[in-house]
Amino acid sequence: MSSGADTGGSRSVSSGSGRALARLDLDKIIHERARLMILTFLASSDKAETGFTEIRDTLGLSAGNLSVQLRTLEEAGYVKIEKRFVENKPYTGVGLTVSGQKALSEYLGELEVIVASLKGGSAAALGAAPGAIAPAAGREGEE
Repeated sequence: MSSGADTGGSRSVSSGSGRALARLDLDKIIHERARLMILTFLASSDKAETGFTEIRDTLGLSAGNLSVQLRTLEEAGYVKIEKRFVENKPYTGVGLTVSGQKALSEYLGELEVIVASLKGGSAAALGAAPGAIAPAAGREGEE
């Protein structure tokens, strides 16, 4: 008879799901908490571009931290940053790129594989290709 104490409280993972997990390669750029929050916020927005101050205030980030995180995301090609003047005031607009949307979708797909393995998910779920989940999936046609 085995108990959780015998295994140190760890969950047993079948060799099939273990292989699926071993193939995962979570995007380290997105995996950082603030960057994940930024990308998720931008992906969930119905606007093509969001202002720096709106992102800062909504996510509760400091201007300095947000600036650093946006620079990293821009260098990766995940966001596009445009600086201009609006009504004689400086404005910084941030938009999610197609590459950023794809990378976030793949990241979320990999997280689904992890969750499915913890729940004892089916082989189909564990073998699902990363990117099988779109951030806005299921919203169209809902009543």
